[in-house]
Amino acid sequence: MARELDATVAGCAAAHQRLLATLDSALDDDACRAPSRLPGWSRGHLLTHLARNAESHARVLATAARGETTEQYPGGAPARAAAIDAGAGRAAAPLVADVRATIWALESAWALASPVAWAGGAVASHAGGARIAAADLPAMRWREVEVHLADLDLGPTWRDWSDGFVRADLPRMTARWRSRRPMGMTDLPAAALALAPTERLAWLLGRHSVAGLPTPDPL
Repeated sequence: MARELDATVAGCAAAHQRLLATLDSALDDDACRAPSRLPGWSRGHLLTHLARNAESHARVLATAARGETTEQYPGGAPARAAAIDAGAGRAAAPLVADVRATIWALESAWALASPVAWAGGAVASHAGGARIAAADLPAMRWREVEVHLADLDLGPTWRDWSDGFVRADLPRMTARWRSRRPMGMTDLPAAALALAPTERLAWLLGRHSVAGLPTPDPL
């Protein structure tokens, strides 16, 4: 498990740097107020979400190190939404500084986490209270960063997702799709299986429409 975790952390750290490089080169105050690709969310909403998400992962890991569980977002979905709304209207400089500082804090938490912490778990209130193993958190964060970098609509798209991310997340999202079908045993439609891996993952994540295929619920 340690080697897999190493690879996931390294992949996510690289995605963090692509995100920061994009923000440093393509973001100003007007761009922050413009819509993202997510309905109802400006880029400021999306960046605030990425910062609060990083904080939540670091907090969950610290709690797991004490042998305890916690909600990923204390107060549940309403508190999560309120925090995003509260930060969305900021100018570019504080938004980017928030994203950068929380990335550094999260990567520091990963570096300092003990085996006890990685063996722990959490309760993600925004995901129906499902228990999440702490060791799965870096993979979840990697998905957040890769997908939302494309959602920002600042240049990168789903076609630019890293090969490592696609290889790691495609089996997870395929299993998720199957789990929502009767008996959890249904295979992907033939038209989906014919897609290249990156395109198939974009379809599974609700970021790409394919003629003849229903679009899965966005993640």
